Amino acid sequence: MLKEFTIDTPREGFIDITSQVSAIVRQNPGEAGFCQVFIPHTTAGITINENADPDVVEDMLVALDHMVPKLAYKHSEGNSRAHVKASMIGSSVSVPVIDKGLHLGIWQGIYFCEFDGPRRRKICVNTK
Repeated sequence: MLKEFTIDTPREGFIDITSQVSAIVRQNPGEAGFCQVFIPHTTAGITINENADPDVVEDMLVALDHMVPKLAYKHSEGNSRAHVKASMIGSSVSVPVIDKGLHLGIWQGIYFCEFDGPRRRKICVNTK
């Protein structure tokens, strides 16, 4: 079952989308399987990380800024840093599904990673 939803991102940052993905998984007729979350964007990413302490995502943004400094990139749109960060993070994650629920660790959440906002973004969720 493939479902899509959109989010409006206010700026660069990480947005916890675990609840939206969980709601889609609960609609799946199967009890167990896998859920894949994919984003069809080149200046955003998707990751799984701690969702208990908001400082973690702030630290991740600082680390990514450190790894991808502001330089004179050749890409004419001026968002090369966003492209590089998106490639580093990746465009999909997979999570096991047990009893119609995401089988994440106790501190884990699914994050949409915006590197070029504000934007309207699409998120694709496939469950099997």
